Amino acid sequence: MSINNTALGNPGFGLGLRTAHYHEILASRPNIDWFEVLSENYMVPGGKPLHFLDRICAEYPVVMHGVSLSIGSTAALDQNYLRDLKKLADRIQPAWISDHLCWTGVHGQNMHDLLPLPYTEETAKHVVERVKIVQDFLGRRILLENVSSYASYVDSSMSEWEFISLICEQSDCLLLLDVNNIYVSSYNHQFDAKAFIDGVPAKRVQQIHLAGHHNNGDYIIDTHDAPIIDPVWDLYGYALSRLGAVATMIERDDHIPALEVLVQELQIARDISAQTLSRSHA
Repeated sequence: MSINNTALGNPGFGLGLRTAHYHEILASRPNIDWFEVLSENYMVPGGKPLHFLDRICAEYPVVMHGVSLSIGSTAALDQNYLRDLKKLADRIQPAWISDHLCWTGVHGQNMHDLLPLPYTEETAKHVVERVKIVQDFLGRRILLENVSSYASYVDSSMSEWEFISLICEQSDCLLLLDVNNIYVSSYNHQFDAKAFIDGVPAKRVQQIHLAGHHNNGDYIIDTHDAPIIDPVWDLYGYALSRLGAVATMIERDDHIPALEVLVQELQIARDISAQTLSRSHA
């Protein structure tokens, strides 16, 4: 099947949906094109989360983003999780569903962290088989996100971007390119962040994540609790110069500011996109 990075459409510029902003979103209808919802927060039988989600879905496009698929684990895929995920998707009809290229635990124990994988052909084959199962179950392609990492494996036989490319091509999934995670990992592992962007299949990139982090000097932790720094904005501009227009959103999971602050930060992404794309068309 031939695809490109507009295969599912480009809704524009979005934010992560957070409970602190529910009422203001519904009252003021801010200049936000779409929202990304954390799947696990709404995989519940009822209550206020679903009440507000239904109301916001009536006003804005949404996408679903999960943290518990554990696509790289050696444990069996959680069928109950997949059923709940599909039930939520059937309810809110997201533009797409994403999760992370990682593992989160084994033997039924969720470590609540996004743990990196060894970049080997054996691991890629394992992930591809599981992605195909998930996509068949959901009846749609999924997006996989590159995670930030703080450790590497001596068994890795390829770069992270080669590993991602192999999985995307062989499973026919799409890519959620987290520009902040690229920056964090490139700092921690001393590789060229632009080489990562150059190395992923542009036609597979459906969405971009932007976020803040905490620099500890020798290493960076991906915290999603601070404004986006200038080098990440620069890397975002570089990504757009190669990829063209891609749906972009900002994540903020802690120290969540007023909604207007995030809307202002989102405007920076709009401006960088407009400037970058105008240069590429000049």
